[in-house]
Amino acid sequence: MLSLIAAAAVVQAAPPAQPVTVIHAGTLIDVPGRAPKRNASIIVQGRKIVEIRSGFADVPGARVVDLRTSTVMPGLIDSHVHLGGLDDRLQARLQAPVRNEEDEAYTALTNAKKTLAAGFTTVRDLGGDPPGIRALKGAINSGAFVGPSIIMAARMISVSGGHGDPVNGVNRELAEIGHDHQTNVCNGVDDCRRATREQIRDGADVVKIAATGGVLSNVAGGLNQQMADDEMKAVVDTARSFDRKVAAHAHGTSGINGALRAGVSSIEHGTFANDESFRLYKQTGAYYVPTLLAPAAAYKDGERGALTPAQFEKAAAAKGNAEKSFARAVREGVKIAFGTDSAVSPHGKNAEEFALMVRNGMAPADAIKAATVNAADLLGVSAVAGTIEPGKDADIVAVEGDPIANIRLLENVGFVMKWGQVFKANGQRQLTAAD
Repeated sequence: MLSLIAAAAVVQAAPPAQPVTVIHAGTLIDVPGRAPKRNASIIVQGRKIVEIRSGFADVPGARVVDLRTSTVMPGLIDSHVHLGGLDDRLQARLQAPVRNEEDEAYTALTNAKKTLAAGFTTVRDLGGDPPGIRALKGAINSGAFVGPSIIMAARMISVSGGHGDPVNGVNRELAEIGHDHQTNVCNGVDDCRRATREQIRDGADVVKIAATGGVLSNVAGGLNQQMADDEMKAVVDTARSFDRKVAAHAHGTSGINGALRAGVSSIEHGTFANDESFRLYKQTGAYYVPTLLAPAAAYKDGERGALTPAQFEKAAAAKGNAEKSFARAVREGVKIAFGTDSAVSPHGKNAEEFALMVRNGMAPADAIKAATVNAADLLGVSAVAGTIEPGKDADIVAVEGDPIANIRLLENVGFVMKWGQVFKANGQRQLTAAD
């Protein structure tokens, strides 16, 4: 009798079967970089891909998603975004004194939805309000909100006066307040170790440094190296002790090369690279994240008066050089991961980066690989993302037509599945359990 009761309890405790979805794909780019498959079925159970079959499979009881006229591929990955903050540079400046962290958090949620709707199911947020981005990441992971999976960097580590120092150019009252929150600003080796540990304490999955000046920091300091070689090495060594990679914001040549010698995992922007830069890229195996959308967007902002004079001067200096460095990186065989710096360019327009990559010498198939396989490798998420294979998360997108023949089709993703839930179908937003 007791054994029967125990058996009944086990039956009652068994979790309900997870729903099954079958996607019928006319063209399937399951592993970008390899030849596409024709007429294939993706079997999804819960949030995972469980099987890929040839032909259009009939699975009793399964929901069927008909994408027979579409090209189906892994969810796209943007390796460089800033989910917090307004897209409009002028409005961001005007509203800065009245916006709180709560405003930034709700803006980040809106931007996350735009990003997912554009087909980007994973992003790396390389600098924002740590509690806000950490909370958004957790809410998305728990299913409370919809958005891409987030790898976060907390605040960018900067030297005093460098790109990333929050009190650049502000009045003395705001500067005094800002100094109380400068956990990311460091000077000297020991202080940079401290700043690295504090970003990790604040939730950083990856650490970001400002190796050089940056366009949008309000200081007339150019785009050259600002963080010293030994400071960068201290950050990299400290991050490695916590099993973290380091991404380096770097425009100027000396900063790019110094960051690569220090052992960073990626160079963000990489605007003024030289022969030594490309030798170091290949020697170290570091990724280059080009963010080609950013300099053009920043220059346009400057033309309409949305930047300060110091910012506009640097935007003019950077304009056009990123594309030259990218074209050479393609020719040199440097490892490239897709990234946009969205926030400098508008959120939800991430896929416009593809056309710039192709225009500057990258084959469309390689551009897709940069936003899937390569980006997953850089972010350390290859076990769950970047390809459509059994055991991986069901992060899947689709477009009508052939994006290898016309890369701009990726600017209009019609289908988005995130963790097995359909977020967008037939170009329209779908309600989910989080709505």
